[in-house]
Amino acid sequence: MKRDAFKHLQSWKKDKKRKPLILMGARQVGKTTLLKQFAASEYDHCVYLNFEETPSLHALFSGNLTPASLLKALSIEMNVDITPGNTLLIWDEIQECPSALNSLKYFCELASEYPICAAGSLLGVKLAHIKGFPVGKVDFLDLYPLSFLEFLEAIGETKLRKYIEEIDKIEPLLGNLHEKLLGYFKIYLFIGGMPEAVTEYIDSEDFHKVRNIQDNILKAYSLDFVKHAAKDKVFQVNLVWNAIASQLAKENKKFIYSLVRKGGRAKEFEVAVQWLLEAGLIHKVYNVTTPKLPLDAYAKFDFFKIYLVDVGLLGAMTHLSAQTIIHGDTLFQEFRGSFVENYIAQELARHHDGLYYWTSEGKAELDFIFDHNGNIFPLEIKSGYSNRKKSLQVYNEKYKPRLLIRSSPMNLKQDGNILNCPLYLMGELQRLLELV
Repeated sequence: MKRDAFKHLQSWKKDKKRKPLILMGARQVGKTTLLKQFAASEYDHCVYLNFEETPSLHALFSGNLTPASLLKALSIEMNVDITPGNTLLIWDEIQECPSALNSLKYFCELASEYPICAAGSLLGVKLAHIKGFPVGKVDFLDLYPLSFLEFLEAIGETKLRKYIEEIDKIEPLLGNLHEKLLGYFKIYLFIGGMPEAVTEYIDSEDFHKVRNIQDNILKAYSLDFVKHAAKDKVFQVNLVWNAIASQLAKENKKFIYSLVRKGGRAKEFEVAVQWLLEAGLIHKVYNVTTPKLPLDAYAKFDFFKIYLVDVGLLGAMTHLSAQTIIHGDTLFQEFRGSFVENYIAQELARHHDGLYYWTSEGKAELDFIFDHNGNIFPLEIKSGYSNRKKSLQVYNEKYKPRLLIRSSPMNLKQDGNILNCPLYLMGELQRLLELV
């Protein structure tokens, strides 16, 4: 299964100022598989360490952390020759061995000729609480579930993906291809981008088997809460996690602590929300009422929405029936359009450090706003074919932006200063803006 992040790894390898790389991402998004594929393709040899499966490896990092000492010990332990440039060191589940994490700074300073990639399921949680971690001594790369374009390639629709990526003008796609893409997009909303779920669909095309895999992933996450969250916060993390779907079902999707548990307050649950964020399991979208740059400076951090890391897992959490896929456009409408919005949040998170939505004194609300090349663009999501755009019009009258964006099941087109980007093209939105 090809991943777009592979190209980033190749660029990292060629970078003369390369530092040890930490691959970030939620559990089961494919980090280990990607690194092993990268090693097999780009290096003669690979030394793979898993600090969770083999706790005895921790002893190798209990003493001298200089690269020369560690490389000698690793060469003896693994019975391999470790040569600079030809051997990739993969340190998996590195969060289980803080000394191994700290050793990365010495490889950066003293032995940069030895390429190292580290990964772990809950690195975000661990890194946020490790004192003295060498900021500036490592490179980072985020890995997410498969995007819709990656999904197309995975199921063998490479030419269809290429067709999308070669769009060079804003005009409707051929009608038959538009309908075909909408069909695949609905399937993607159900399956999501977790590699194991996608692989099962490729092998069997059995949505029930896909759902079983999604359910197992959700169970694994719940076990992570018990194993890795602070003991006094496990209950709150579970409550927040289980409340996400019901909160997205509301007309106003703003996350409300009192709906997690009656009488609940931020003081009780904000640490749990932060844990889920650091674990890479959720996306937070913050409210902005004044769309000025930088958006982060105008965000109201007490007002936010929460979406899951993967739209397929949202479907599993809400027990979405596979039958909805074949019933017209029901899937787009289910759950007040939350599946579509969750998908958009995933796509935007790949390109933006922060996610934001806009409200105006209770009169209007736009699902997302984002910065691109110094311009703020409003984005309204339509899960149906309605042309109503009240919120976009309110925003337009108030701020006169260069372009208004609507994403819906409708075909690609531009009406005046309104760009309609089909839902399946959101991964190409950055490039489409350049065409406009």
